[in-house]
Amino acid sequence: MNPYILATLLFGLGLGTTITFASSHWLFAWMGLEINTLAIVPLMAQSHHPRAVEATTKYFLAQATAAAMLLFASISNAWLSGQWDIHQMSHPLPTTLIILALALKIGLAPLHTWMPEVLQGLDLTTGLILSTWQKLAPFCLLLQVQPANATLLLVLGITSTLVGGWGGLNQTQLRKILAYSSIAHLGWMILVLQFSPSLTFLTLLVYFIMTFSLFISFKISNATNINTLATSWAKAPALTSIIPLILLSLGGLPPLTGFLPKWLILQELTKQDLAPLATVAALSALLSLFFYLRLSYAMTLTMTPNNLTATLPWRLPSFQTTLPLAIASSTTICLLPLAPATAALFTW
Repeated sequence: MNPYILATLLFGLGLGTTITFASSHWLFAWMGLEINTLAIVPLMAQSHHPRAVEATTKYFLAQATAAAMLLFASISNAWLSGQWDIHQMSHPLPTTLIILALALKIGLAPLHTWMPEVLQGLDLTTGLILSTWQKLAPFCLLLQVQPANATLLLVLGITSTLVGGWGGLNQTQLRKILAYSSIAHLGWMILVLQFSPSLTFLTLLVYFIMTFSLFISFKISNATNINTLATSWAKAPALTSIIPLILLSLGGLPPLTGFLPKWLILQELTKQDLAPLATVAALSALLSLFFYLRLSYAMTLTMTPNNLTATLPWRLPSFQTTLPLAIASSTTICLLPLAPATAALFTW
């Protein structure tokens, strides 16, 4: 892609998110989300592969549906209450519709079905943008919608954690596994959104760091399915030893960074007398942990059967920049000792 066009599209992504962040009017927030969607569509379809075009079409249809629902709900709110302000949501019907529209935008279960299919059709760099940056603007709006329907948020959250864990169990494609992982993590964030928005923000931040580490690791080792992972030990031994730690951090295993947000969320849910919900969420984390362990096992404890020469990748040294990966993976693995300081900063 032409660098000027790429710069324009990336500027559009940043502009759309910034407009949504800065807006207190539903029309401006909707406009920011639309700019965001229109900026990422060419990035998704840039390879012109049929799978990429199909993924782009599915993404565009899902986002257009969510945007239409959001606009309809905000107009209904203006009609019922005379207010366009995001903080002045007084009627339960538009509030519920807006939460569902934003859930479709970010891919919360049961409105998640587009997410694995779309991510599977994209390259890892665009998939990273879709899994991280594209979540920011809708999350900003979700945090501002008050008073939200608490029951609806809890149902969306617990459904997402279960579907995210259950859906990834039988997958062999890494991008689909990452999509279900994203759905499960978003569920954890939504569970605690009503009780502690600052904790939701902390979880989102940690999720971004862990997902960035994993996407960059897979990009450097050029892995798209479990079979490719089994050959990565010969190409990048150091990376092969780091990726299982990143995966287990995503699964929330102590003493890694990923345990921190899950621990604080379970603590907060228990404080709110939602112990059964916290138990179900903790059990759903075991489902996710299983497929992360499966990937770790495939990388470190198996050797691929190399019967065909075509299955062997070229083992040339990689000249890709690894500094961002080094910083992100260190943060992903080593941040748990800072838990008291982090809790003091984010759980006021």
